[in-house]
Amino acid sequence: MLTIRLQRIGKRKQPTYRFIISEKHRDTQYNSLEILGNYNPTQNPKVLELKKDRIKHWLSVGAQTSNTVHNIFVREGLIEGKKKKSVTITAKRKVKIEAKKADVIAKEKTAKEAAVAAEEAKKVAEAEKSAEETATETPVEEAKA
Repeated sequence: MLTIRLQRIGKRKQPTYRFIISEKHRDTQYNSLEILGNYNPTQNPKVLELKKDRIKHWLSVGAQTSNTVHNIFVREGLIEGKKKKSVTITAKRKVKIEAKKADVIAKEKTAKEAAVAAEEAKKVAEAEKSAEETATETPVEEAKA
């Protein structure tokens, strides 16, 4: 099966990529059938050069795209559709993420409860203080003997 995918080239910490068409199970450094363009994500703005007619030809012949290449083609308008997830999350990682979310929710809940309790205590203290003030302000009439 033929696949359009990215081949990394360039220096260390300065990647540039080629869009190549090759067999799916071959290494990307192996001889490719054709170079379809290049992509430099490190420049600002990102440089993307594509041979659109050749890409359309290979897609019409039945070549597949990798997820990242599919997303780039959708962004450029070569393919219509939704973007694919290019990063998969393992079940183990998913469990860790869910546990972190649960911890955050529990902490927020306890903080909210503590804030409500502090607010209620403040209201009770104010009520007691105002009750004391009203009691001291109203003098009791003394009986004349």
